[in-house]
Amino acid sequence: MSPSQTTTPRHSTKVVTALRRFAISISVLNVFGYTVLGFEQPWTWPFIALAVAYSLDVALEAIGARAEGRAPRFKGNGFKGLAEFLLPAHITALAVNMLSYVNDVIWVMIFGVIVAVGTKWVLRAPVKGRMRHVMNPSNFGIAVILLLFPWASIAPPYQFTEYLDGGFDWLVPAIIITFGTMLNAKLTERMWLILAWVGGFALQAVVRGLMFGTSIPAALAMMTGVAFVLFTNYMITDPGTTPSSKWGQIAFGGGVAAMYGVLTAMSVAYGLFFATALVCAIRGAFLWTADIVSKRRAEEALALAAVGQGVDRDDAPGRTEDRKNTGAAPACDCPADACACPPADPAPTRKVPVTA
Repeated sequence: MSPSQTTTPRHSTKVVTALRRFAISISVLNVFGYTVLGFEQPWTWPFIALAVAYSLDVALEAIGARAEGRAPRFKGNGFKGLAEFLLPAHITALAVNMLSYVNDVIWVMIFGVIVAVGTKWVLRAPVKGRMRHVMNPSNFGIAVILLLFPWASIAPPYQFTEYLDGGFDWLVPAIIITFGTMLNAKLTERMWLILAWVGGFALQAVVRGLMFGTSIPAALAMMTGVAFVLFTNYMITDPGTTPSSKWGQIAFGGGVAAMYGVLTAMSVAYGLFFATALVCAIRGAFLWTADIVSKRRAEEALALAAVGQGVDRDDAPGRTEDRKNTGAAPACDCPADACACPPADPAPTRKVPVTA
């Protein structure tokens, strides 16, 4: 079979539509960010981030396709196919550059983009019979930057409304909430995750206030910021690295909120990104464990079925009647070193008469 015949779509139509709208939204936000809002990264960096992400994603897909004996997924549908293939890389590159702040050290930003795109080919787990990446790419890239370079930080939240006043500073989060809710409700179908995350975040703020004396109003006020709204609608709801079932979404969203509360209580900065990365890793470990257990059970079931078929053959009416007619002893199915088989009946000896 030729490689072109084994090409499979990378995403479903619904997911492609969601990715396209995600990409348009983050692109428009970057344009307004550099022209109106007050983004502080150099204006050339988004283009550098996109070039790195596009090149790396195409190269890794070409290598993976050759190793798996299939055609690359960016081929076969012209420019449209290539553009749809690059949508995740587009979102990842702009998100890493927009949400991280590494002063003027551009290679650290490039490093974060490489980690974010590359993790989709390294940190994988079996999901419904297919290997899927489990770490949220842009979140993981930012988390690695924060972990390896302590002097780096996330982008200051005020950059999203730095040049807005007169009440217009509420317009940005309102727009993000409106479009984000429509996108997640109709396409990604991650509203249960959002509700669990927001409810869990409010709960952990109250718990930290009661247990550690944290100011509850201050902890809850974080939910009104643009950074929290962006994270809620465009980061944690990544359809490729979150569960699709209702209770899976609730467990994931609530788990991220609980992990954030624990990390914040331990005075760990940038808890949003680390909490999401840890919960994604826990989910990946769970998927691997479930797959191993499922395969072992399947092997045990096959072994039991094989033993049952062997017993049925030995107990078949025809085989039993044959053994009665021939007087042959039943065959011993036990291994020679495991049990002792009954000895076969000796053949009858013929007495020769003795003559004088």
